[in-house]
Amino acid sequence: MGADARRYIRVMTIATPIDPDAAWAAFDARDRAQDGRFVVAVATTGIYCKPSCPARHPKRENVAFYRDGAEARAAGYRACRRCKPDDVARDRVAVAAAVARIAASEAAIPLDELAAAVGYAPHHFHRLFKRATGVTPAAYARGLRAARVGEALRAEDSVTAAIYEAGYAAPSRFYDDGARRLGMSPSAWARGGAGVTIRWTIADTSLGQLMIAATDKGLCRVAFDEDPLALARQFPAAEIVAGGEALAGLAARVVAEVETPGRDPDLPLDVRGTAFQEAVWQVLRTIPPGETRSYGELAAAAGSPGAVRAAGSACGANRVAVVIPCHRVQRGDGSPGGYAWGLARKAALQARERER
Repeated sequence: MGADARRYIRVMTIATPIDPDAAWAAFDARDRAQDGRFVVAVATTGIYCKPSCPARHPKRENVAFYRDGAEARAAGYRACRRCKPDDVARDRVAVAAAVARIAASEAAIPLDELAAAVGYAPHHFHRLFKRATGVTPAAYARGLRAARVGEALRAEDSVTAAIYEAGYAAPSRFYDDGARRLGMSPSAWARGGAGVTIRWTIADTSLGQLMIAATDKGLCRVAFDEDPLALARQFPAAEIVAGGEALAGLAARVVAEVETPGRDPDLPLDVRGTAFQEAVWQVLRTIPPGETRSYGELAAAAGSPGAVRAAGSACGANRVAVVIPCHRVQRGDGSPGGYAWGLARKAALQARERER
């Protein structure tokens, strides 16, 4: 089993305390993202269910929460025949096995083949994998390979050598998906963005000055109290130019998002991270304006319930303030947690969303 699969299993099995109030809220909302984190035992029926069970809900005083089916069975409960909570463990093992296959393969694995290898129907496994990891099997494979290519390009003098080092059978396979994912050609990536134009502008907002930068594909940096030197450090060979009219429309949309967060959820992005980081960023963009999630809930929704610290690190690695709304995350005890651009701004953004 590969390191990626071992990491997936480890973070999925780390024991974390169950917050009864949060667990009840998830059960009451039938939150499928919480399936596998705990089971709900009902004293009046003697059964245990997964949080998303569609059956009629019991009264709160008749409910207890256990980490898994084994604990619930030891306490005298039996599995619900409707929601089949014990299948979640089987699903988890299947996803981990698929992750191992993806990590070990030098070529893209067709969905039919991947699903058959772990004993599921293709369309069902596609939904299961995305629910568990936050991305599709194909997107996970692209993310894994792109991360490897990015690392290899920094270490190798030759782009071709880096592509082979990352596990591609031939350069053409990388050009099929890796270059598209990195947002620039592999040689440009290796040379610090050579040949890529990044346009920037500094905009005034009610929360302070905001640097907005974008490639032709979308926003690559949005940050308070920052200047273009940060772009030059990340992409020292890129052409970094003042945005002018080419960036004016996009910049106006970003400023509007600061003043009224959540109004424009489809702003284009050109940001890249690890597969887990991108899963976290994807989940962040699905949190409704005015609502918050804990770092634990964010990790679970991204497919790794035990990776709470990693979820926090993914928020810290966010390169586009407000557009990827990491301000909607706080600690499990309700305290604000961190925010790269200052807790006062985080509180202000949350307040604006609540007032919408």
